[in-house]
Amino acid sequence: MQYATAGDGVRIAYGTAGNGPTLLRVPSLPFSHSQREWENGSEFYEKLTEKWSVVQFDPRGTGLSERNIEDFSLETRLLDIEAVLDKLDVGQVALHGIGWSGPLVVTYAVRHPERVSHLILDDSHARTEDFMNIPQIRALDQLTGQWDTFLEYVAYMIYGYGREEAAPIVEHLRACVSPEGAQLIFDSARGDDVSELLPMVTQPTLVVQHKEMNQQSEESARELAALIPNARLVMIDGQAADDTGRIIHAIADLLGTEHEHHTPPPPTPTPATASGVRTILFTDLVSHTEMMYRLGDEKGRKVLREHEEMTRRQLNEYGGDEVKSMGDGFMASFGSVLKAVECAIALQRAFARHNETGEEPLNIRVGLNVGEPIEDGGDLFGATVILAARIAAKAESGEILVANAIRELSAGKGFLFADRGDFVAKGFEEPVRVYEVRWRD
Repeated sequence: MQYATAGDGVRIAYGTAGNGPTLLRVPSLPFSHSQREWENGSEFYEKLTEKWSVVQFDPRGTGLSERNIEDFSLETRLLDIEAVLDKLDVGQVALHGIGWSGPLVVTYAVRHPERVSHLILDDSHARTEDFMNIPQIRALDQLTGQWDTFLEYVAYMIYGYGREEAAPIVEHLRACVSPEGAQLIFDSARGDDVSELLPMVTQPTLVVQHKEMNQQSEESARELAALIPNARLVMIDGQAADDTGRIIHAIADLLGTEHEHHTPPPPTPTPATASGVRTILFTDLVSHTEMMYRLGDEKGRKVLREHEEMTRRQLNEYGGDEVKSMGDGFMASFGSVLKAVECAIALQRAFARHNETGEEPLNIRVGLNVGEPIEDGGDLFGATVILAARIAAKAESGEILVANAIRELSAGKGFLFADRGDFVAKGFEEPVRVYEVRWRD
């Protein structure tokens, strides 16, 4: 363990191990104690250090870092990363953000692309408030005045441990942070929101999400993968500590199997430009997590390939451009509103026919919006894309939901629309009226 001094004078503890390109892990707040984690002989760390030079620090107020801290704003927490990178002096690093550190590492990667080669978001959210609004977390928030009960609940919620087997975890959590420090961190971090920064991330990005955390976390992971250009999503069975081998493999795949031991040049930015009016279509495979858990990886992947082939067949037939695949869904772009709506109907009908005879039923939901997204590096982003994703998330199984602009531009084309009313999409101030497209004969 070593120390670096942040710009505001706070002493930050960090540890290093392994050889190779540098992977800087930014722990989730408020439970971090890097020395204790490494002393426990975690197989995960052993595998990481076989491939990379792993650096992990304790954020201010936690672990072996300076504890007597009152300011935990995002701006001061960014100073922790800056201090460690300045002390390392290794050029570009892969930045691995865990849990609540997601907004922190996204902000740093956008502000300092010359220092970050790759981005890994591990069980993270764009908005910490979304995490805080999960029912289990709201219950947890009410226990902060009962510290021991609070820590036992954390051990159960994250690791699935009962009271007896949770004792070592509770001891570790108690060593990470004081009750007073944890409360200050909760109060500050819950306001973190980097939704508007996601389309500005230029680094190749890996989004990792454990399926059994909660449904809100799954939706947040899909949002991260959909809105970050050049992002890929890996869903992991189990809870936070499960299937570390697959996470290692996914990180290695992101960073590449061959690394040269020198600082790569910073990526050459490509100018973002308006792409003209486009219709954006999002699909999402309903109950994907339950299916994968029930069938297992091999059989589940075979079924997913059917879903991918059927979707791509319809996109090709109706002139849709596949922007990205997110494992259990697609983002596509159309130059014609008419073709986009026809494709959405064709998709639902194709999956309905499949379900009549298919061994494993496949059901999707679809959302559409139209506008002028921004194009950068072959990807599309902006308010048009974000709203299309929000509309798709609101749809039920077997539904097609569209923004009012789609309905107005489709007038006289023979489609049937049902008014589904207004809703306020996350990140938008004004309510949005959506309509369901009727597709069944």
